Parts: sequence; structure tokens; C-alpha cells
Amino acid sequence: MTFRIRATAVLAGLSLALLPALAPAAGPLPSLLGEAKAQQNTKVLRIGAIPDQKPELLNRLYPLVANELSRQLGVKVVYVPVVNYAAAVTAFRTGGLDLVWFGSLTGVQARLQKPGAQVIAQRDIDASFQSVFIANTRSGLKPITNVKGLSELKGKRFTFASESSTSGRLMPQYYLGQAGVKLSDFAGGAPGFSGSHDTVIALVQSGAYQAGAVSEEVWRSSLSEGKVSRAKVVQIWKTPGYPNYHWIAQPDLDKRFGKGFTARMKTAILSWRATNPRQKEVLALFGAQRFIPANAEAYSSIEQVGRQIGKIR
Repeated sequence: MTFRIRATAVLAGLSLALLPALAPAAGPLPSLLGEAKAQQNTKVLRIGAIPDQKPELLNRLYPLVANELSRQLGVKVVYVPVVNYAAAVTAFRTGGLDLVWFGSLTGVQARLQKPGAQVIAQRDIDASFQSVFIANTRSGLKPITNVKGLSELKGKRFTFASESSTSGRLMPQYYLGQAGVKLSDFAGGAPGFSGSHDTVIALVQSGAYQAGAVSEEVWRSSLSEGKVSRAKVVQIWKTPGYPNYHWIAQPDLDKRFGKGFTARMKTAILSWRATNPRQKEVLALFGAQRFIPANAEAYSSIEQVGRQIGKIR
């Protein structure tokens, strides 16, 4: 793609992983270069998020977040999509993104790579998040009552979500280990990594995989929206709660946008309520009633598990 090659020099500082997301569907190259140059000369808050769900939902949600933050903070805010979880962490480390919606594992990875990064807020549902194990009804797998029952997954075709997903890989793998299940115990000698929670559900429902692990939030929303056939796929176990998604900000935002900017941004996010029509839509797409304060210490257990399974070194 011509734009990817010629735009590299203009968009210095952004990860190459971001370039496909920055290119509009159409439009002359000069206008793209002019827009990039204008952004370099103005104060622009660039927000991003791990691509944990379908692009259609992400591309609907985060421009709304950008618009609301822009209205409240009085600065230009743009949403910059990324191609995968690793790209979100890289873009934050290199300064290509200023405020990112991370899962707890990617959030820990990002903060370790960017000293001084600040945890801003989490959803009300993130203080005690859960993962669910699901199975195709033809797999022979039945609901279990405790973690030891996960041993029944040995020899099955099993898929996680992204390799760096907290709810779709990290915590499910931790509990599989508690049941004595190693990754090499799955059919074929390894699990699949489907990339997103939606895809895990679709693959298990189709029978391509006999079982998988997903975010409870996505599982429940898929059920409520009629995207899952209970005749084809069922929940077999749910993990205990753990801290998950959270907003993380660059450490230098006050220097770039003015003293107290980070605190104002945090206050803005924490102020979102369903009584405001614009904010109600944002909260609904996030699957939350509101955002609540969060702190880095709450994610220490996630770091420990990440180190235990080799996702943090």
C-alpha cells in the first residue's frame, strides 16, 4: 500500500503497527500528509485500546470516547486503532498513544515499559472481573463445580483469545495449571489463539474448537444479543474474580497539556453517568454503569501470574 511507505517519515514516533489504522478508506495523499503535519503542530490527545472485540464495536465506541473527552477537556482528542495487543503496548511505550484502555496484563506490561505511567480509572465491573470456560455441546464436556474439573479439558481442541489477553488467556491458563493441565495437554499439543473473545465464541460454537476461554462480559453480552446458541455452546466453569481493564496515561501529559491536565482527565472519566445521553451510550458500549478509581497496586497479583506463566519477564 503506497500510503504505508510514504507516510512513515511523516508519522515518525508512531509504531508501524498503527499505520493501517491511520489510513482513511479514501482521499488524496496530500490531504493525509497535511493532516498529519497539522497534528504535529497542535496539542492532540491520542487515545487507543487493545482490540479485544470486533472492529465494528471498537470503531463505534472509541470515537464517542474521544468526542466526550474533547468536549470536557477542551483539547483535540483522536482515536488511533491498533492491530493487536502488542501494538497497543508498543505504541504506549514509544509515545504514539497518550491514553490507552488496557487489560490488566497489557496494562502491567505497558507500565513496566514506561516508568511513571499513571493508572487513571477502571469500570465498576473491573474490580472483580471473571473469565468463563465454554464448550461445544457435542464435546462431551459438562459443567464442573470446582477448578479441578478443568482436567477434563486434556486432549480437547481448546482455544484462548489473544496471547496477551488477561481474561482470555492469562487467568484461564493460571486456573488450568491449578487443575494440572499444561498447554501441551490439548489436542495437537497446543491450544489455539483466536485473537478476540468474539472469535473464541464463534469457533467453539461452530465446533472448530471443542472448548475455549473468554471474558464473562463478552460471553454475557453475546448471550443477551442472541449471538450464541445455547443448543450449541454452554458455560462449564467461571473463575474467581480478579482486577482487569483500566485506563493508563502517559507520565508527561501535564507538561504537554498544562498543569493539572491528568487530574482533570481522570475527573472527567469518573464523572460519566447514564443520566447524560452522550455518556450513557459510552457506558453502555463499555458494559458498565460508571468508572471508578483504580490504582497500580491492585494489579500486583496479575504481574505475579504474568511472570509465572512467562508473559512478563
